[in-house]
Amino acid sequence: MLFASCHDLDLTPHDRETDVEYWNKPESAAYMINKCYQGMNNADEVMYADAMTDNAYTKVSNSHNQAIGNGTYSTADNYVRSVWGYRYAGIHQCNQLLDNLDRVPGLSDELRNRYRGEAIFIRAYHYFELYSKFGDIPFFTRVISIDESRTVARTAKSEIVASLLSELSGIIDNNYLPTSYDAQDIGRITRWAAMGLKARMLMFEGSARFNEVIPITNKIIAEGGFSLHSNYEDLFHIQHENNAEVMLDVQYKPVDREHQVQYHFLPPSLGGYSQLSPLQGLVDNYITLDGYPIADAPLSSYDPADPFANRDPRLAATIIYTGNSYTLADGSLHVVDSRKGVAPNGFEFASDASATGYYIKKYWDNTYRSNLMSGLNIILMRYADILLMHAEALAEQGQLNATEWNRTIRPLRSRAGFTEASALEFPTGGNLKEIVRRERRSELALEGLRHKDIIRWRIAEQVLNGWSHGLYTGDAVGTDNGYVRVENRKFDAARHYLWPIPQNERDLNSNLTQNSQW
Repeated sequence: MLFASCHDLDLTPHDRETDVEYWNKPESAAYMINKCYQGMNNADEVMYADAMTDNAYTKVSNSHNQAIGNGTYSTADNYVRSVWGYRYAGIHQCNQLLDNLDRVPGLSDELRNRYRGEAIFIRAYHYFELYSKFGDIPFFTRVISIDESRTVARTAKSEIVASLLSELSGIIDNNYLPTSYDAQDIGRITRWAAMGLKARMLMFEGSARFNEVIPITNKIIAEGGFSLHSNYEDLFHIQHENNAEVMLDVQYKPVDREHQVQYHFLPPSLGGYSQLSPLQGLVDNYITLDGYPIADAPLSSYDPADPFANRDPRLAATIIYTGNSYTLADGSLHVVDSRKGVAPNGFEFASDASATGYYIKKYWDNTYRSNLMSGLNIILMRYADILLMHAEALAEQGQLNATEWNRTIRPLRSRAGFTEASALEFPTGGNLKEIVRRERRSELALEGLRHKDIIRWRIAEQVLNGWSHGLYTGDAVGTDNGYVRVENRKFDAARHYLWPIPQNERDLNSNLTQNSQW
């Protein structure tokens, strides 16, 4: 007994690895930062984000975010809870790495700083997703205990924004992140991506900070080495991944790491269920080839009886309508007929047909494996967004001129396929702010950015109230002027610009206050 009592009772468990042992290995940092990347975003979250907007609709009420789009969500909404939990789980992973990074042996200063920069970026990305939806939120930059998590209060959004912008500036100015990677590390966060995220966060703050955006976007345009991919439709194909336009994406790989998001948007004839589909409002956003919004276009430019003719080529590259097609792996065309009642893809023909009469074409992967499993990367940030933020920040301050138009909007339209001067030249009339906003919606449709746009522009109550519509059938019943009624939506400006703090979180932590009207 005396001999046994001399042993240290704080023994290392034999059945599992301890925290001390884990961080004592050089590979632990690489493993953890890769885990942080995996939790940053995913194909479903990006694609379904537009269902919360006037761009798209999801017909499945018990999954994803239909209730956000139609305004019926509550403090117990499952999607609201999932966003809160998913993002804080990602923050916890980043904090774990940042708290322990200096304990990891065998790392060069350069690699240690790179890991630090990547984790700070991903943590800021998570926090941006949270505060842009919930406003004031619990904010911490270290691992907190269970007891602390039950008492932590909400931090003012302004304080969070200031802290995150400062951290991003730190990793940018101190060169923690490289400007590019070799093939082995393709897809990792660069200094340019950190600048892009900083610009997005500043844009979300509104007009008071637009002047801070322009130096950032200008530097990326002038020095980043990015360029628009030559073909808009090809930009979203697996054969053209990691091209010179992509600044950050969710990296997938056939067989090893795949998603099945195509099942959610393809027509029945290609094995899809089409529970996510574009709305007529998005279709109507695309201008004519000679530069007119369809509401203002003369009959010679836009014919309602032939609505898809003479339109922005990005419409055909993004949305499937009757007569449009998917290109199959063998090069043949799979033409879709979505007219009412037409088998098998027609509106109202079957439950797996589109609820709007339109299907998604963007992110179609004709190299899919069985069950529509795909290794196609999902883009989170691309150079086109930088050009659009630059143009918007200038336009909002009355500074967008012909020179800056020719650096931003004109190349986007040229790449899309516009050739007429009336669409390419700097507008001499019209509202430049609205022109840039329309351009942003068409260029970035179904890429998960529209929700933040309608929130920061404070137009959600204009675009998310009343009936959303699908294709034109001409029917007198169940339509508005012949366009099918899809969903009657409601957006209460006094309530819905902020989501509610999930009630289950408030049950666990009495210090969490609730947003107004909830």
